[in-house]
Amino acid sequence: MAKLVVEVVEASDLMPKDGQGSASPFVEVGFDDQQHRTATKPKDLNPSWNERLVFDIQNPAHLPNKTIDVTVYNDQRAGHHKNFLGRVRISGASVPLSESEATVQRYPLDKRGLFSHIKGDIALRIYAVHDLSSFAVPPPHAAASRGGEMGETPRQEIDTNNLDDENKVSHKKKIKKEKEVRTFHSIGGGPGPVHAPAPPLFPGFGEKPAAVETRTDFARAGPLPAMHMQIPKPPQYGLEETRPPVAARMRYRGDKTSSTYDLVEPMHYLYVNVVKARDLPVMDVTGSLDPYVELKLGNYKGTTKHLEKNRNPSWNQIFAFAKENLQWNELEVIVKDKDLITKDDFVGKVSIDLMEVPLRVPPDSPLAPQWYKLVDRKGEKTNGEVMLAVWIGTQADESFPHAWHSDAHNVSHENLANTRPKVYFSPKLYYLRVLVIEAQDLVPSEKGRVPETLVRVQLGAQFRATQPSKMRGFNPVWNEEILLVASEPFDEYIIITVEDRIGPGKDEMLGRIHIPVRDITPRVDHKKLPEPRWYNLPKPSWAEEESEKKKEVKFSSKIHLILCLESGYHVLDESTHFSSDLQPSSKHLRRPSIGILEVGILSARNLQPMKGGISTDAYCIAKYGNKWIRTRTLLNTLAPRWNEQYTWEVHDPCTVITIGVFDNCHVNGSKNDSKDQRIGKVRIRLSTLETDRIYTHFYPLLVLLPTGLKRHGELQLAVRFTCTAWVNMVTLYSMPLLPKMHYLQPIPVRHIHLLRHQAMQIVAARLARAEPPLRKETVEYMLDVDSHMWSLRRSKANFQRIMSILTGVSAVFRWFDDVCYWKNPVTTCLVHVLFLILVCYPELILPTVFLYLFLIGIWNYRFRPRHPPYMDPSLSQAERVHPDELDEEFENFPATRPPEIVRLRYDRLRSVSGRMQTVIGDLATQGERALSILSWRDPRATAIFILFALILAVFLYMTPFQVAAVLLGLYLLRHPRFRSKLPSAPVNFFKRLPAKSEMLL
Repeated sequence: MAKLVVEVVEASDLMPKDGQGSASPFVEVGFDDQQHRTATKPKDLNPSWNERLVFDIQNPAHLPNKTIDVTVYNDQRAGHHKNFLGRVRISGASVPLSESEATVQRYPLDKRGLFSHIKGDIALRIYAVHDLSSFAVPPPHAAASRGGEMGETPRQEIDTNNLDDENKVSHKKKIKKEKEVRTFHSIGGGPGPVHAPAPPLFPGFGEKPAAVETRTDFARAGPLPAMHMQIPKPPQYGLEETRPPVAARMRYRGDKTSSTYDLVEPMHYLYVNVVKARDLPVMDVTGSLDPYVELKLGNYKGTTKHLEKNRNPSWNQIFAFAKENLQWNELEVIVKDKDLITKDDFVGKVSIDLMEVPLRVPPDSPLAPQWYKLVDRKGEKTNGEVMLAVWIGTQADESFPHAWHSDAHNVSHENLANTRPKVYFSPKLYYLRVLVIEAQDLVPSEKGRVPETLVRVQLGAQFRATQPSKMRGFNPVWNEEILLVASEPFDEYIIITVEDRIGPGKDEMLGRIHIPVRDITPRVDHKKLPEPRWYNLPKPSWAEEESEKKKEVKFSSKIHLILCLESGYHVLDESTHFSSDLQPSSKHLRRPSIGILEVGILSARNLQPMKGGISTDAYCIAKYGNKWIRTRTLLNTLAPRWNEQYTWEVHDPCTVITIGVFDNCHVNGSKNDSKDQRIGKVRIRLSTLETDRIYTHFYPLLVLLPTGLKRHGELQLAVRFTCTAWVNMVTLYSMPLLPKMHYLQPIPVRHIHLLRHQAMQIVAARLARAEPPLRKETVEYMLDVDSHMWSLRRSKANFQRIMSILTGVSAVFRWFDDVCYWKNPVTTCLVHVLFLILVCYPELILPTVFLYLFLIGIWNYRFRPRHPPYMDPSLSQAERVHPDELDEEFENFPATRPPEIVRLRYDRLRSVSGRMQTVIGDLATQGERALSILSWRDPRATAIFILFALILAVFLYMTPFQVAAVLLGLYLLRHPRFRSKLPSAPVNFFKRLPAKSEMLL
C-alpha cells in the first residue's frame, strides 16, 4: 500500500499565545480522515521537530484530489485545551511521488478566521512512497524517551481527579488514541540519521543569503503591535543582495567610464570598423569583382555584405568581439570576391596583432581609420588597400549599439536588427472629447418615415455610438458625450455618421462627415469648452444619382457638435497602482524634473530553456514614463550578461519602473506570427528607494501560466535614484497625484477601463511599427493589459490584504481586552496611570498621541526595509492556486465553455466580480498606505510625517486645548466659498504613500 510521508522540520517566528511572550507549539497533520501529531516544544517560538508522520493512501490515483491539513497549536495543559497558531493546506497534486524529488518547502501560516492574529511559517517535506522498509520505526521506549527529552509531560500524568465520569472516559480514550498515534505513526529520528535542518532562507542564492527581517520584540514592547507588520516571504522567491564590482559601489574613479557607466561591470570589446577599400585587383576572368570582407578571430568569423561589380567598395560596418571570449592574438581581415557558383576567390588580407591595438575610452573622439595594404597568401604586397579602424573599448562606446557582435555570428544580416539594443518612445496621447448635441433637416431614404437616429463616431480602430435619440423626428437631440484617445502626429480623421435604425441590426446611413484631428481645438483647463459648431452632413454617395453628382449641392443636413482635444489630462495607459508617468499631455502644464533614475541591467542566471527545452535568447525591456529601452539579445545562454545602463528623468517619485525579460523568437527568421515568450518581470516603486543609494539585487523572475506559477530564473539589477531638487520633491507629497483636470472635471468610471485599453492598443501598434519592432505581446505584458479582468486568485489576494489590515485592528482590541483582564499587571498599571493623567489634563491627549506616533516612527527606523519591493507570489495567492482557478483566469473573454446559458452567466459573473475585485483592491491599498506612514517604506514620506508630528506635538503643548479645538472645528465647518475642488494636502500626501499593489503578479 502506498504511504504519504509528511516530515515536519521546523517553524519560525510563531505568535506568542501563553500570555508570557512565548508558546508551546505542536503540529497536527490531517489527511484522508487520518490525523497524527508531533511532540510539543515547550516555550519555543522557533521550534524544530524533524519528525516524520506517515499516512495510508487508499487509492494513489485520488491523491491529486486530496488535501493535506497542517495545523500548529499551542499546548495549554493547565486549561486542557489548545490555542490556534496557524495552518497550511497543501494540495495532493503538488506531492512528489518519490523521496529523491522531495525538498524542504517553507509555507507561511494562514489564518483561520477574520480575527485570527497569526504570523510565522513552517518547513515541511512531503512525498509519497510505495516501500517504507528504509524507515526504522522506533520502539515504544524510544518514543517515550524522546518525549522526555523534549520536556513533554506524559499524558498519563494529567490530573483527572477533578473530572466527572464522562470526561474521564473520554479523556482516557483520547490518551489511548494519541499514544497509538505516536507509537505506530510518528516516526522520529531516534538514534538514526536525522533529516537535515531547513534550507537557507533563499536556496540557490549563495551561502550567505539576505534574511527576511521579522519582528518579535515589538509585540512584547507594549500596545499597538499592528503599527509594524512584516509578512513572511516564501524563501524560494526572495531577493539576494549582491556586490558586483561596479565603479559606483567600489568608488573607483580611475576609469573615465565610471561617470556614466558606473552601475555596470565594464565589458571590453575589440571593435573593428570596416570603412572601405580601393584599387582592388580583379581575380575573375570576366573582369568583375563582387567584394566583401571577412573578419577572423579565433573561432569567430564575421562578414560584411558584398557589393556587386565595385573595385572601390564602401561598407561602413562595425564589428565587436567580446574580449572575454578571445583565444587568439591576431585579427585577420580578408577581402574576398563573392562567387555564387564556385568557391569565393581570395583577394588579399591584412593581419593585425592584438597587442598593438589601442584602448579607447569615451569621451575620447572616435578613432580615425587608416589605410592598410593588402597582402596575398604568401605575404607579399599586392594592389589594393582597405581602410580600417581597430580599437579596444567597452559597452560605453557609441559604436556598441550599432555593432555586429560575435555572439550573434549565426544570425543573418536581415535578422541582426532584432538583436541590437534600442530606445523607443511612446506616442503622446490625448483625450478627444466629442459632444453630440443635435441634428437638423435629416432626410431618410423612405419618404414619410420618422427616423430613429443615432450617431456613430470613429477614430482609427475606435468606435463609439450614442443612444437612439429620445426625440424621434427630423431634428433629433442627443446631448451625449463621447471620449476617444488620439495620438500625435494628428494625421487621422474623425468620422461622424448619423444613422437611422430601421430594425434590429439594420441601420441606414443618413449622412457622414470627416474632420481632421489636427483641426480640433485643444483645451488645457476646465473653465470653458470650445464653441459648438454646425457641420454639414453630405448625403451618402450611393444614394445620389449620376446626374445629381454634377450639380451643385444647395441643401444639406447639419449636425451640432463640440470637439476638443483635452491636453490637461494624463492619458492612462498603465494601471494607476503602478504607473510610471503622471504628467499631463500638454507640455506647458508639466512639472520640472526632480531627479534622475539610473538602472543597470547586469545579468541573469538560472534561466529556463524556452525554445523546446533547448536554448534561450534573452533580452530585457524597461519602461518608465514614455521611454522604453531594449537591451541586446544574448543568444543561446542561460546566464546572460548584458551590463547595459540607462537613465530616465524623474518628475514624480511616486511612480514605478517595470523591467521585463523575454525570449527572442525572431533571431532565426521565424514567422511574424510567432510571439516572444515571457520569462518574468520586476516592478520597483521609486518612492521606496533611498536617495543616492545603490541597490544591487537578484530579483526572481516569476510568471503565472495556465500550468501554475513558474520561476524562470533571477535578474540582477543595479538601481540608483538621485534627487536634484529636494524642495520640489518634498512639495510634491502635498500635491495631487494626477493633473488637476482629473479632479476638476473627472472622467466617468465607466469610461476609464475602455480608454485605458484603447491607449494601450495605440501604444502597442505604434511601437510595433518601429524598426526593429517592439512587439505587441511584449508591450501588453509590460502594461498589464489584462489586469482588470476577473480572477479568483486576485480576488483572494485582495481579500487577504484586507484581512491582514483588519487583523491588526483586532489586535488593538485584544490588547485592550488583555489590559482589562490584568493579563500583564505591569502594563495594566501603566495604562491606569496614563488614563488618570489624561483625564486630569485633557489638553495632553493630542500632543501625546502625535508624540507617540513620532517615537514609533523613530523606533521603526531601525527595522526599515533594506531592499526594494518585488513580486510576492504569496501575497498574490499564486503559490498554491487551484488548476481550475487558473483555467478560469486564463479563459478567453467571453468564455467558451458550453452550454450557452452557463456561458452567459459565467460572463456576467466575471464582469461583476472584476469590479468588485477592483473595489476590494482599492480598499486594501488605502489600508496599506495607512500602515506605511511610519514604516519607512517611503523614506521621504515617513520623514515628512514624523517631522510634522513633532512640530504639531510641540505646537499643541504650547497652545491651550480649547483654542486648538476651536480652530480645528472652525476649519472643518468653514463656508463652501473657502473650499477648493482640489484635494487637500493631507489627502494628497496619503494618496502618494506606497502600497503593495505594485508587488502583485
